[in-house]
Amino acid sequence: MGLSEASGPGDTQALLTMELRRRDYHVERPLLDQEQLEELGHWGSATRTLQWRTWFRCSGARARALVLHFLPVLAWLPRYPVRDWLLGDLLSGLSVAIMQLPQGLAYALLAGLPAVYGLYSSFYPVFIYFLFGTSRHISVGTFAVMSVMVGSVTESLVLNGNSTDTVMKQRVQLASTLSVLVGLFQVALGLVHFGFIVTYLSEPLVRGYTTAASVQVLVSQLKYVFGLTLSSRSGPLSLIYTVLEVCWSLPNANVGTVVTAAVAAVVLVLMKLLNDKLQRQLPIPIPGELLTLIAATGISYGANLKQFKVDVVGSIPAGLVPPVAPKPQQFTELVGNAFAIAVVGFAIAISLGKIFALKHGYRVDSNQELVALGLSNFVGGFFQCFPISCSMSRSLVQESTGGNTQVAGAVSSLVILVIILKLGQLFQHLPKAVLAAVIIVNLKGMMKQFTDICFLWKANRMDLAIWLVTFVATILLNLDLGLAAALAFSLMLVVVRTQLPHYSVLGQVPDTDIYRDVEEYSEAKEVPGVKVFRSSATVYFANAELYSDTLRQKCGVDVDSLLSQKKKLLKKQELKLKRLQKEEKQLQEQGAAAKVTSVSVSVSTSESDNVDVPKEMNTGKELGNAAAGGENAREPNASTLRALGLLQPDFHSLVLDMATLSFVDTVCLKCLKNIFRDFREIEVEVYLAACHTPVVAQLEAGHFFDASITKRHLFPTVHDAVVFALQHPRTSPASPVLVTKL
Repeated sequence: MGLSEASGPGDTQALLTMELRRRDYHVERPLLDQEQLEELGHWGSATRTLQWRTWFRCSGARARALVLHFLPVLAWLPRYPVRDWLLGDLLSGLSVAIMQLPQGLAYALLAGLPAVYGLYSSFYPVFIYFLFGTSRHISVGTFAVMSVMVGSVTESLVLNGNSTDTVMKQRVQLASTLSVLVGLFQVALGLVHFGFIVTYLSEPLVRGYTTAASVQVLVSQLKYVFGLTLSSRSGPLSLIYTVLEVCWSLPNANVGTVVTAAVAAVVLVLMKLLNDKLQRQLPIPIPGELLTLIAATGISYGANLKQFKVDVVGSIPAGLVPPVAPKPQQFTELVGNAFAIAVVGFAIAISLGKIFALKHGYRVDSNQELVALGLSNFVGGFFQCFPISCSMSRSLVQESTGGNTQVAGAVSSLVILVIILKLGQLFQHLPKAVLAAVIIVNLKGMMKQFTDICFLWKANRMDLAIWLVTFVATILLNLDLGLAAALAFSLMLVVVRTQLPHYSVLGQVPDTDIYRDVEEYSEAKEVPGVKVFRSSATVYFANAELYSDTLRQKCGVDVDSLLSQKKKLLKKQELKLKRLQKEEKQLQEQGAAAKVTSVSVSVSTSESDNVDVPKEMNTGKELGNAAAGGENAREPNASTLRALGLLQPDFHSLVLDMATLSFVDTVCLKCLKNIFRDFREIEVEVYLAACHTPVVAQLEAGHFFDASITKRHLFPTVHDAVVFALQHPRTSPASPVLVTKL
């Protein structure tokens, strides 16, 4: 019965299994080395167009492509499906704006600035990103981590001896200058295609860093929750000192402020729980934060909470401010912090952007994202905005409420503009404790990242080490130095892991051409007479010496000792030969003199048959024979290990599996040449297997191949190398090796 006649899915599966078992797959191909492979495949270096030549090509199509690349809105907005997407983008933009209002006010206080500057930072950068961004769903604007980084900079550089108004102006000037410098860094990095830098910020590093930043945010809001006046601190251990100062100052806490913050926090938590429960029934989430702010502002105005010494937001000027040029003389003070903020802001935005792009099936250009964020920060800095990034909570709302494109971001920025022009003054009586409660409650998502510790403990201890070091370094050293320390530790860990790879001796799995670690696969057996060695990492300057040492150890041969003994014995042979040649020369001279003196008696002595040969003549013959033996010592057979009385290795060929080799440096070249030289000295032939084409090209460029090492020592697979080694064992006549058939 054929497969088509099966009565059901189960029968079809059974018949398919039986059919596959009956088939005998047999593959035959010739044995190939690298030279034969190149001849068969007609290998040749590919002709590449120099990149710089394409930069200077000019055409209409290229100009149009460049414009669409750097201004993506011109590519997607003309094709925008109004009927399908506009309603969702309008509702999404309105929802995000409702969230952006309280968060902008709160995060401005987090940055140490007046609340209105949070509104500015929620308008200008968002509209710029609408024009230049490539992600359709992220919500750029104020973000807690960025705000606390800005706050740490303004705390450390502002002179506190001046009046309150002067200090606040200095803070605003520093924050806007910092935003311009961050934008310059991001645009420059994007133009030189430096978007790959985010790959060095691994997910454990980013999550550990944002978790530590959330702790920094929490501690920074304690003074607003308890109504305390704390001294400004910055630099290493500033967080620890601030926590200690808060604990010492708790007896002086303002009861009215504490009650206000507690009530606002409880209301916000209940609202979030209600949103989670009614998520499927509600078209858009209940704006709990906005309702809390409106209610708190009304209660504060009606009950006059100022009389209970509850701090309020204060004056919020209506209208937009004119652009102000930054102070370039401050760049030198801000350059280090600006670079750290630029990298962190981009890492957070691109990570979230790629998540949504993967979910909805479109592509996010990391380099263009750098340019878009950079322009948002650069332009915003002229309008007294502080550095911005992407908010996780707002992005989730923008995506979940039907947002399809950055039209939602443009709508939210226009709503914020209306609030700045007309409605901002209504929140002058809003208590700062309520804004602190909004910030703390919004930290719930980042605080959940503490569960990463349990997960990483089970999944990957190295990633756990990165997470913990990042968290501790950021807590102790502050945000900028903590990021630098975490990145340095992460890169160092990568180097250490490549320096300590797994080395293994491979054996053949029976009846296959597959080779696996003999310590992991009990059925994998070493091929008699052939050692196959493999490293799990590429060989370069950091681990080349370890590779060579481990190779000798795994082979079970003390190569250095064997070479040393061989050199000593050969040197003794050479000295003995010289001594014998010298003695032979002396005897020849003595024999010539004796011949002259014995001419007169030669006739009489020849008549006697019983005259003994002189002893000196016999000795000369013996030395001559010994000298002849010394000449023979120069021949290859006389210098073999067996001829010298040394123990031979139990294998005649060594195959190096180079499948993990991704590049070759000069140290690796020297290491491989030394391996060829040393093992050949102990009568073991060396072969390379599974080298990738770029590696072969780099070996050629490094002059690795010569008269003694040719491409005939390279093989496409380990099996080819092993078969060739068995067919051509390196043996001497005195020590034949049995060729085993695979």
